[in-house]
Amino acid sequence: MIHFRSGAVLLLLMAGLVSCSKKDATSPATRDTSILEPPPVSFDINSINDTYDDVAPFVYYPKWGPYNVHDPVIRKYGSYYYCYSTDVGFGISVRPGIQVRKSKDLVEWTFVGWVFDKLPSQGASFIQQKGGTPNNSLWAPSVVKVGNEYRLYYSLASNLGRLSVIGLATASSPEGSWTEKGLVVTSLNDNSIQTNAIDPSVLVTPSGEHWMYYGSAWDGIYVVKLDPATGLALNSNDKGKRIANRGFTSGKYNGNIEGAEVVYNAVQQKYFLFIAYDWLETKYNTRVMRGDRPDGPFYDFKGADANTDTDHGPMITAPYQFSGHSGWQGVSHCTVFDDGSGQYYMAHQGRPGINKYFMDLHVRKLFWTTDGWPVVSPERYAWEDNASVPVDSITGSWEQIILGYRVVPGYGNEQVSPDFQVSVPLTISANGTLNNDAASKWVYNAPWLEMRWSNGYTDKVLVQRGRDWEKRTSGLVFTGLNNDGVAIWGKKSK
Repeated sequence: MIHFRSGAVLLLLMAGLVSCSKKDATSPATRDTSILEPPPVSFDINSINDTYDDVAPFVYYPKWGPYNVHDPVIRKYGSYYYCYSTDVGFGISVRPGIQVRKSKDLVEWTFVGWVFDKLPSQGASFIQQKGGTPNNSLWAPSVVKVGNEYRLYYSLASNLGRLSVIGLATASSPEGSWTEKGLVVTSLNDNSIQTNAIDPSVLVTPSGEHWMYYGSAWDGIYVVKLDPATGLALNSNDKGKRIANRGFTSGKYNGNIEGAEVVYNAVQQKYFLFIAYDWLETKYNTRVMRGDRPDGPFYDFKGADANTDTDHGPMITAPYQFSGHSGWQGVSHCTVFDDGSGQYYMAHQGRPGINKYFMDLHVRKLFWTTDGWPVVSPERYAWEDNASVPVDSITGSWEQIILGYRVVPGYGNEQVSPDFQVSVPLTISANGTLNNDAASKWVYNAPWLEMRWSNGYTDKVLVQRGRDWEKRTSGLVFTGLNNDGVAIWGKKSK
């Protein structure tokens, strides 16, 4: 069973210190059950706030729901979605063990408990034997079901650079109890060419191969083949190979690269690699690449190999700000999953601009463009369906965000600004023009809206109903890419 030893409160630094990075941050102190249905009317979606001072103290952990979530992994088991995430708390000390939540609708979350009641002994012992002190926190888990067994992979880092481990525990239920099975990969604080052994993500291919993707900074993202029978590395002490890296500016690394997630799209018969770029408290953003094999190579929007020393795109989430709101930053380290009926979602943490140390769970619908790239909704999921939006609803005043990017090489000390992508007004007129420019035209074939701008850019975006979380009302949203691979978001409130 999941452990609830609330008395075993251990010192843990806040979010900026416990997230998966090689540097520390400064912190302040019968219907098919795969079809999502709204919860009972007793649940008020407006009770979900950006900040949560009232329930932040540890004693209120049963009320955390979507709060204090960082580096989530979400998978659907039975009629519940389970969320496993890093040990964090806003302004408090929390206990280690991997936080667990569950939901039937991806909106209302119930706090279940913890995977472990203390640090896993095998991971902690390895670090101690190598002269380090393990952190009092577990990071960035991954979970996969194999037969009747649930396998949970955890990250444990230390006070010494990249002295870290990824370990495995198993259970017969998604709620535990969990038993340690061994260490999958390790990394040492030395001069060897090796990425940091944190941030696992495990994929089982249609042919039954098991692959684990991992790494943070240092030497990029690695993949290692696992033994399907045990869940451990197929070859003992195998670190795998590098499959993704990023660019340099004037000889300086452009920022962090971590939190890989790989999913297989059966319709396209392709593997999609999602990666978190930059500093987790500020510029954190998500890039995606795709390939034909689970171990790569993966290619970006412009055809470059993900393993080349350049920044890759498209970038499908980034810090953003709609009007009248403080904005959201740190929107990466994603988990990507589906509902069993073909609808994909992406989830990640979000830090409100008003105070970047709050950490909220964001779940967004994910769609695939006609060119086969994933894009995500600009707004969090709120039970909306995928019904077509009529053309007469398209016209009017919108807010639009172009997810541009400014390179700021470095990490927490350099990337102090979230670099919010701020919304601008957009007018879609009934006469077929955009922003009253006769040379800028739009065409709508539901659900796809094509905006052809006089400057040569063409935005192809999917329109659907959604919730305006900033104004707490219903409305329309769109998401897509332009012909240069830049993500385009929009919303229109009722």
